[in-house]
Amino acid sequence: MNFDAYAPAAIRERVSVAAATKAATPAGRIFVLAVLAGVFIGLGAIASLVVSGVGSPPDSGVLRMAAGLAFSVGLALVVVAGAELFTGDNLMVMGWVDGRVSLGELARTWAIVAAGNVVGSVVLAVAWAWSGPHADVVTRTLAVAAGKAALGAGPACLRGVLCNVLVCLAVWGVFSCRSTGEKLLVVMLPVATFVAAGFEHSVANVFIFGSAWMLGPIDVPGALHNLAWVTLGNIFGGSGLVAGAYLFAYGRAPTPPAA
Repeated sequence: MNFDAYAPAAIRERVSVAAATKAATPAGRIFVLAVLAGVFIGLGAIASLVVSGVGSPPDSGVLRMAAGLAFSVGLALVVVAGAELFTGDNLMVMGWVDGRVSLGELARTWAIVAAGNVVGSVVLAVAWAWSGPHADVVTRTLAVAAGKAALGAGPACLRGVLCNVLVCLAVWGVFSCRSTGEKLLVVMLPVATFVAAGFEHSVANVFIFGSAWMLGPIDVPGALHNLAWVTLGNIFGGSGLVAGAYLFAYGRAPTPPAA
């Protein structure tokens, strides 16, 4: 393991350059990588549901943290195996501010990634439901989905903001790493924290609602309401707060001289 990490100013530049690379990637490749990310986050959600569906009491702090650590496998797979996750890609605004990515390219990339994440999450939800999960886990899944669908706009949005602050800080930290082991360590605690705290992640929620729809009754209007507000919160938390804070701290990248 190499502890010679990139400094924050260097991370800021690496994030911006990565945004330009994503924007220039063919749509088909981005979509496939986004589908993979939806599957990976769904796998993390399954691990979390299994952990939180076993034991008593279900809402103890220790069990919540254990469920969060289990969920971190999703983002770990995204950053190590390679995939495109909408919430993490909110950091692409750095490339837009630097002039490396146009607003149209940013919107196009976000739209493709979001669509791919939904497809991957839903496909895994259907496959998992058909596989016959344990009754305790089914009960937990339906309870989690019902709780999310019942959230008001304000709490859903704010929980989305706080969630993606932590997710994007985890991704930001990954850009400081030089080895796979470091990436895994950097991802685990921020992700575990947002799950333990009950914050809201739009892609994970697509998987939860998709699974609940397959496994039992679901409040469809409530689910759509949740996804809309959580997505808005995720965008603001990642793009406005994390990317915005580091842009303020380190400024816009210098414009390269004309050839």
